Amino acid sequence: MRVTRSVIPNLFTLANLFCGIAAIVAAFEGRPAEAIGLIITAGVFDMLDGVVARLTRSTSEFGVELDSLCDAVSFGVAPSVLLYVSYPASMQHTQWTLVLASLPALAGVLRLARFNVQLTSMEDKLYFRGMPIPAGAFTILSYLAVWHDRIPAPWQPHALIAVSVITSLAMVSTVKYDNLPRPSMRAFRQRPVVFSVFLAGFVACVVTKLAAMFPFMMLYLVGGAVRHALVFVRDRSDSDDSIDEGDPDPFTM
Repeated sequence: MRVTRSVIPNLFTLANLFCGIAAIVAAFEGRPAEAIGLIITAGVFDMLDGVVARLTRSTSEFGVELDSLCDAVSFGVAPSVLLYVSYPASMQHTQWTLVLASLPALAGVLRLARFNVQLTSMEDKLYFRGMPIPAGAFTILSYLAVWHDRIPAPWQPHALIAVSVITSLAMVSTVKYDNLPRPSMRAFRQRPVVFSVFLAGFVACVVTKLAAMFPFMMLYLVGGAVRHALVFVRDRSDSDDSIDEGDPDPFTM
């Protein structure tokens, strides 16, 4: 068996998968805080495998496929399991609860499949079509970690449904969401505003011990949708203006 330098980033990817499996076990054993911590750790490994792959110049289609398979478990199945066990015991044995809790996993897998078939290069993208599955997972776990227990008990199941449905719709949508900038001066010079916003969000999450993560993720989710709507309205307006002016082929604009 030939050992190549691509093994190094793949080990980080497999560590991501291991954390996802451990998070599922912890959730079913009644240790949600530990499960949340493991999913966050999986996110760290998910970020590091791409960085290491570029440092070792070992990016490949195999690595992309492996990364997607591991992400499906760590950021799709594990958050869905956390959602399921967060419902009241009286609701956990109903079919609708299982369906609603499974939505992030189902949407996340569809999101990953679409990303893989549309992949044209190994370079970092500035935007993603649909919210990335790690961002969806962090939205869910940040709500469960801090905000779920602050909601009155009668409203908690409704809040779980809302978080599950909204996050799932964002992942399978065609809305453009910013990619997480790499921590480098090049990334700062390329997109200083986006870099500063993400950096401020990271610092706020650390200072508030994750309390600021859910509001920041909702800002990310809603902000992308609002920007998409504004661009759509602008493009429609430009198209209408072109038609009024008698442009022979407005679709070439």
